[in-house]
Amino acid sequence: MIKENLEKVLANIKAACERSGRDPGEVTLIAVSKTKPVEMIREAYEAGTKVFGENKPQELRDKVPQLPEDVQWHMIGHLQRNKIKYVIDKACMIHSVDSERLAEAISAEASRRGICMPILVEVNMAGEETKDGIAPEDAEDFIRKISRLPNIRIEGLMTIAPFTENPEDNRIYFRNLKKLCVDINGKNIDNVFMCKLSMGMTGDYVVAVEEGATMVRVGTGIFGERDYTVVR
Repeated sequence: MIKENLEKVLANIKAACERSGRDPGEVTLIAVSKTKPVEMIREAYEAGTKVFGENKPQELRDKVPQLPEDVQWHMIGHLQRNKIKYVIDKACMIHSVDSERLAEAISAEASRRGICMPILVEVNMAGEETKDGIAPEDAEDFIRKISRLPNIRIEGLMTIAPFTENPEDNRIYFRNLKKLCVDINGKNIDNVFMCKLSMGMTGDYVVAVEEGATMVRVGTGIFGERDYTVVR
């Protein structure tokens, strides 16, 4: 099932790229493996994907040593400052930076480890009170402030669009995030390289690709629905 699902998602990404005149090689599929056992992740790996996203720092930490070294791990969920130590030397990117205190803590931990951590700034494009993220109008000032921090590298923006039955409803949010990214990139801020857009999940990743996503985060579309009756 996982292999077939993965092939379908990749085919959908390719078709969306063709419709929008893009190279499919510009889009990275992140298989969201939160709550999924290592056996399922290994099955996806053997089916050809090597990029996975986790929401829980401890879960990422625990899975890394159980899977091949060439797996690329992305921290895509909300990150508390006291959990940075679990992912700083294991994740290749943190997608969910949305406060100066979090950016400062990532910078400090990366400095201690002697590494440079690529990050994305999370933007709450729809202004949902239940979602984390910087308001779009505050994004440039926020990026200017944290860009001065050592040992982090700002590489783009991330958003979590509203849950909707119709993915077309989210097109405006993806389009506006792409515009915001281009606008900020045009400011030529030191230590800011606005080349990545992490947007789109199982329900709306096709629209996100059409609007310029360079990373899509697909979990259910690859691994199937999570079983909430299982006690973990």
